[in-house]
Amino acid sequence: MFKNHPKGLLLAALSNMGERFGYYIMNAVLVLFLCSKFGLSDETSGLIAAIFLAAIYVLSLAGGAIADRTQNYKATISWGLVIMALGYAMLSVPILSTPDNISWLLPLTVFALAMIACGNGLFKGNLQAIVGQMYDDFEAEAAKQGPDRLKWAQGQRDAGFQIFYVFINVGALVAPFIAPLLRSWWLSQHGLVYNADLPKLCHAYINSGGALNTNDMQNLTELVGKVGGNTADLSAFCSQYLDVFNTGIHYSFIASVVMMLVSLAIFVCSRKLFPTPGKKETVVSENYTEEERRSMAKEIKQRMYALFAVLGIAVFFWFSFHQNGQSLSFFARDFVKTDSIAPEIWQAVNPLFVIVLTPVIMWIFSQFTKRGKPISTPRKIAYGMGIAGIAYLLLAIFSIVENYPSAETFTAMSDSVKAGLKAGPWILILTYFFLTVAELFISPLGLAFVSKVAPKHLQGLCQGLWLGATAVGNLMLWVGPLMYNKWPIWICWTVFLIVCLISMGVMFAMVKWLERVTG
Repeated sequence: MFKNHPKGLLLAALSNMGERFGYYIMNAVLVLFLCSKFGLSDETSGLIAAIFLAAIYVLSLAGGAIADRTQNYKATISWGLVIMALGYAMLSVPILSTPDNISWLLPLTVFALAMIACGNGLFKGNLQAIVGQMYDDFEAEAAKQGPDRLKWAQGQRDAGFQIFYVFINVGALVAPFIAPLLRSWWLSQHGLVYNADLPKLCHAYINSGGALNTNDMQNLTELVGKVGGNTADLSAFCSQYLDVFNTGIHYSFIASVVMMLVSLAIFVCSRKLFPTPGKKETVVSENYTEEERRSMAKEIKQRMYALFAVLGIAVFFWFSFHQNGQSLSFFARDFVKTDSIAPEIWQAVNPLFVIVLTPVIMWIFSQFTKRGKPISTPRKIAYGMGIAGIAYLLLAIFSIVENYPSAETFTAMSDSVKAGLKAGPWILILTYFFLTVAELFISPLGLAFVSKVAPKHLQGLCQGLWLGATAVGNLMLWVGPLMYNKWPIWICWTVFLIVCLISMGVMFAMVKWLERVTG
């Protein structure tokens, strides 16, 4: 797999895999954790998570600018891992949230998330910039052997970023299992079992002083009996269940700390294999004539226009795709039978598909190339938006057929009625299949596209711009839970379908121009 690629690719991928493993432990549970820990509504927890995810990618712009200015990409990446480890360490401390301490405990949790976002901003884009620089050097070496060898080397860049992306998802595949396993284990140590509906009811009981409506009180009493609790003192049970339930999740953040340190060790030990972008550029820049400088400036301007055009499409892809941590997670919790599978674990379906499908998609792309009809990166991205639309078309049709109401209306039904209406897991598996195929047409190839068009002295900043587009998409994520809770959910899925189709149409309209600029 790594034979025809730069020597440092494997170690860069392993370093990134460790960081992503730690990140996806937290990301798999974040919105559900905020609900169960603090009793926040889906909309509020979704807004906090959206701001956090946006901050991760916005701060990549600052991280890229710092690395570009200091020309010290490796130190910037190392500090990012250290800061992230400190943020996860703060999240790992189990403190029971009560009405008396929430005024400082919730801000402390948000501060820990801010530290993780800052560290990620220093790390993520700059590591991707180093991978891009590896391929710049790889192609430069190939050029010395002739134009045919150079053409071959240029064709390796997309495949290299796809391989890099697979390693991200190896970490993401394992991570979602950690928190549910630790939570269930910790509950079992206290004679309790997992139930996704109990935290919300427990918070409602405590906050209302026990004055729940008849339906909620009946549901709470039934569930307490099912999980092994004592219905004689519901107040004591609710406090105990919330404490035990969330302490198990806190312990999972310790694994995130460990993986940040593992990534740091891999990166530091292998840093000699990584290039130092920027230093070579200052040596040769003085040799350019004025005419060459004007020509270069014009080319850079065209390339940056192309970059921003693709970034605009990426915004709407991530807005739709990252619903896997928002409205799709709530859908798994509320509308899908998860008696034996925690809703967080459904997020492992996506990385599993990435690992399985990446070789298949790489083979398909290679077959087109061998036949002399290679598919350009912009065209692949356009196809990807259409495939993402298929996922939401499937969900919309299914929700119409099942006559699903809004999530608020559905969750207010009695437990027995809801059980008869819940869907089988196949609907989520099929949805994630199409979303993953779309992701493989867009995300790793988007990274490769940025590395192609980015000026050599702005590699970190341009990778930060790609992540900044992701940030803008993430900043809009809160709209998903809002629609999901207030409208019949088929309308929610239809909105995302329309977004994907419009984005695909715009991308196809720009394909020939983008191919001309980047060809």
